[in-house]
Amino acid sequence: MFVRKVSVSLKPGSLKDFVHLMHSEILPWLREQEGFQDLITLAGSDGCEVATLTFWDHELNAQACDTYPEGLQALEDLLDGVPYVKTFHVAGSTVPRWSGQQRQTRVVGQGDTAQHAGLGIS
Repeated sequence: MFVRKVSVSLKPGSLKDFVHLMHSEILPWLREQEGFQDLITLAGSDGCEVATLTFWDHELNAQACDTYPEGLQALEDLLDGVPYVKTFHVAGSTVPRWSGQQRQTRVVGQGDTAQHAGLGIS
């Protein structure tokens, strides 16, 4: 399993539009790509720093997603800088889907912390 991380700064107030474009234009294209598994979008508390994580079955499939210039063009007006891209091998995970492990999961409710949910973060 491989993860493609793209980090970038957004122009102030553009987070909502960024997320909308990711899900309405980029995600449908990603789903058509060989080996695509999942997408996670992370945002800093100020809404100006974002990172997207795409999960792939093989490194070559992860790197092939560079061939979508229309995607970057669609996001261009929202970006405040050049995206930083790096590919990682998933060396370990507690998430059953990515680690191959079988374990129970539960929804984090009010009052729960990530530590209590078994995510290992306090």
